[in-house]
Amino acid sequence: MAIPLSVLDLSPVDSGSTGAQALRNTIELARQADKLGYTRYWLAEHHNTVSLVSSAPEIMIGHVAEATTHIRVGSGGIMLPNHAPLKVAETFRVLEALHPGRIDLGIGRAPGTDRITALALRGTNGTPGADEFPELLAELLAFTGGQFPERHPFRTVKATPNDVDLPPIWLLGSSDYSAQAAAQLGLGFAFAHHINPVAAVPAIKLYRDTFTPSVYLKEPHIILATSAICAETDERAEYLASSMRLTWARMQSGKSAPIPSPEEASAYHYNPLELVHMQSYRARQMLGSAATVKARLLELIEQTGANELMITTLIYGHENRVRSYELLAEAFELQQPPVAR
Repeated sequence: MAIPLSVLDLSPVDSGSTGAQALRNTIELARQADKLGYTRYWLAEHHNTVSLVSSAPEIMIGHVAEATTHIRVGSGGIMLPNHAPLKVAETFRVLEALHPGRIDLGIGRAPGTDRITALALRGTNGTPGADEFPELLAELLAFTGGQFPERHPFRTVKATPNDVDLPPIWLLGSSDYSAQAAAQLGLGFAFAHHINPVAAVPAIKLYRDTFTPSVYLKEPHIILATSAICAETDERAEYLASSMRLTWARMQSGKSAPIPSPEEASAYHYNPLELVHMQSYRARQMLGSAATVKARLLELIEQTGANELMITTLIYGHENRVRSYELLAEAFELQQPPVAR
């Protein structure tokens, strides 16, 4: 059976380039993914990170959907603690109305940023965190079909356009918390293997074993998101991977900066703490030639039983990212959609 491949895009900013160019690159990469036969194109939410400009996925979803024809477009994800559930419901109903049958709503429970930035996003002095996530998620689901209790103050509030269904909802996570929540609610589950590879197998097993069919989904469905870099040779992929390793080491040391070129990264002298961060990040990457990466990804599917793979590729140079996704599409023999007439 063919394994559907999808894209998770964080809109990386290359050294010497600009945020505006990074956003244009996202739209261009989405066009290419659409032509290559990828199933989904999800946009992440991150804040206060100089190397990434994925701060407004709801805006980029509209632009990407407008620029493409076949591929599903969604959030990977909307970080619910940063948003009012009503606003999320209305935003995604508008997107679904404009692009029917092509929108996904991926929901995360982390703020996607540091503590201070999370406070700034919320516009309140309250303590941000995941503790309120169950309540926020319940509120979002209630707005989908007037499901508030009779005396709830929001019972009369309609998420408009109220004649449009909310797109399919996916819970995102890197632990068993979201796996269990997605299973109990009968929602799709997207696991972030690139963040926590060790927890992938037990979290996915928990989700499958405890899944309850619902009006949203009849059977469990798992998307496994992972980091992969594909190049013509293993050596070339290793060289390209050096850029994000340095970026990660800098971020963990509080030194956020645009993604350096492989030349700069290869010449960099890591201090002992940066070296630890770099090696930790290296262990989470899958990289090499198309044959090498395909073999590792198929092994991952075998281990986890995931239904789909979602690939994030963070490397310097837009042309290198496009080429990596092209090589993966060829290796997995993705079927290109018919050309629109």
